[in-house]
Amino acid sequence: MSEPFRCGNVAIVGRPNVGKSTLLNALVDAHLSIVTPRANTTRQRILGIANPAGGQILYLDTPGLQREAKRAINRSLNRAVHAAIADAEVAVQVVAAERWDDEDAAVYAALAERTLPRLLAVNKVDLVPDKEKLLPFVEGLTRERTWDEVLLVSAGKRSGLDALQRAILAHLPEGDARYDPDSYTDRSERFLVGELVREQLMRQLGQELPYATTVEIEHFEDRPDGVTEVHAVVWVEREGQKAIVIGAGGRRAKAIGSAARRSIEALLERKVFLKLWVRVRTGWSDDEAALRQFGYE
Repeated sequence: MSEPFRCGNVAIVGRPNVGKSTLLNALVDAHLSIVTPRANTTRQRILGIANPAGGQILYLDTPGLQREAKRAINRSLNRAVHAAIADAEVAVQVVAAERWDDEDAAVYAALAERTLPRLLAVNKVDLVPDKEKLLPFVEGLTRERTWDEVLLVSAGKRSGLDALQRAILAHLPEGDARYDPDSYTDRSERFLVGELVREQLMRQLGQELPYATTVEIEHFEDRPDGVTEVHAVVWVEREGQKAIVIGAGGRRAKAIGSAARRSIEALLERKVFLKLWVRVRTGWSDDEAALRQFGYE
């Protein structure tokens, strides 16, 4: 007798910068969620679809849970996390190997508010030279906390992912596929293009400035000549930030645009004409109306 087909939502949750987006991309085998070395890169819930044998897994990548939600954007990020948990049939809490702090505990507490299978994915195990240290670390985590399964993975090295996916599938409910097997997300090309521009902002700007920037796609058109034309606005909060993004002689904006265009062309598999503008909207990150305009949940 064949195994039943399983399908459901899986919330990937964790504190900022534990590798949630890298894990999602590895699980769906696509550059879906942008990845940078900076914390709080992910700002919205992103759906990634995987179709292993015997099921369809709908991964929900989420922002890192914000312990201090003083600004509107931080509250928006937390709403995205809690909405994903509410919609999930299974949750995967991602932690970094050998590190557990108050932020991780806050994520666990958020999961404990719901009754659903919870898996713990200990990520970045490749960065631990002495693997024997992982056993007492896991034992310490599970002494007073409960997960249905604990798995050791390296999202960056794509190690341990098959075991993680099998464990997830085993805990999902029986049900038919919800998406076409050729789909890998429900997000539009327009949204993904905006994220790729923001990825370059996060990568190429200083430590603080990326968090004062967001991207709005004003125009997205497939032209008759086979080129996709994209007009993107980089929003900042002060005139001084605008000058930094543009750079001397426009060199920084040009570098950001060139790198983003190459990423967009790889995503769309066609030529892209990208135009960037930098504009100021004072206090956009603490303005609920502005956040809705820019597409935040």
